[in-house]
Amino acid sequence: MSVIEKLKSAKGPLFTFELLPPLKGHSIERVYATIDMLMEFSPAYINFTSHRNETVFSERPDGLLEKRIVRKRPGTIALAAAVKYKYNIPVVPHVLCGGFSKEETENVLIEMNFLGIDDVLALRGDPQKGSRTFIPEKEGHTHTWELVQQIVNMNNGRYLEESLQDTTPTSFCIGVAGYPEKHFEAPNRQVDLENLKHKVEIGAKYIVTQMFFDNAKFFRFREECEAAGIKAPIIPGLKPISAVNDINLLPQTFHIDLPNDLVTALKKCKTDHEARAAGVEWAIMQSKELIRRGVPGIHYYTLGRGDNIAKIVKESF
Repeated sequence: MSVIEKLKSAKGPLFTFELLPPLKGHSIERVYATIDMLMEFSPAYINFTSHRNETVFSERPDGLLEKRIVRKRPGTIALAAAVKYKYNIPVVPHVLCGGFSKEETENVLIEMNFLGIDDVLALRGDPQKGSRTFIPEKEGHTHTWELVQQIVNMNNGRYLEESLQDTTPTSFCIGVAGYPEKHFEAPNRQVDLENLKHKVEIGAKYIVTQMFFDNAKFFRFREECEAAGIKAPIIPGLKPISAVNDINLLPQTFHIDLPNDLVTALKKCKTDHEARAAGVEWAIMQSKELIRRGVPGIHYYTLGRGDNIAKIVKESF
């Protein structure tokens, strides 16, 4: 059952969460441990992030810098498949524009299709580290809507090589991202909504939002989407505060605001343990209100840790 089918048939809000592939050289067992911790709450599906290549500079013995291209978290598709068949649960790998050519994207989607993975979250991805603007790969996509269109084309049996005969259509259910506080590159919220509507009109079936800490901004976003004629289900994405430095790091990294009440609470925390407790309390408050206001589900960004998510879900659902 695809994500959109689950959303349409659900009798209550769905609980879902996102995991990162292990760093290169690390074991899959930590991923399994996090999933084991959360399976008792019956997640509807699990997302797996994807990561582009990074440019790393290391000093050589002669003092000069050597440039290397590395991928620190490979294995998204293999990890998703392992989890799908170990736990008998739907999985949603992320597929990015950034760092991938159209042909590489097609090959990834073919692998997913062979593995029976029919859900995908289509994202542009962040700019390369050290760059302020997004630069697509040669023969890659610049915008998410182009990636969505490529996936839709495959669903219609159209591959990049037009000479292929008797092709088999894929059946991918496509999700995309939404931004309650506006994507930081969009000139205004109206343009951001128009971009989102275009992705849905092309073929995206549902929307998962970037993290936010003020529910009022999500409700405003939901109303604006409805007014703009965006009819796809909108799933709020939440990330619990997990460290004292989140008060500085999250606004800088994700271009979001933290409510003053949350900032005041975090300023009283002297340790990361105290900050995590405050984060759990705030996320429970957010979750309960979102569920009360009729969201189709809540998606949690775990960063690989499940203990705080378990506390939140136990109190909220």
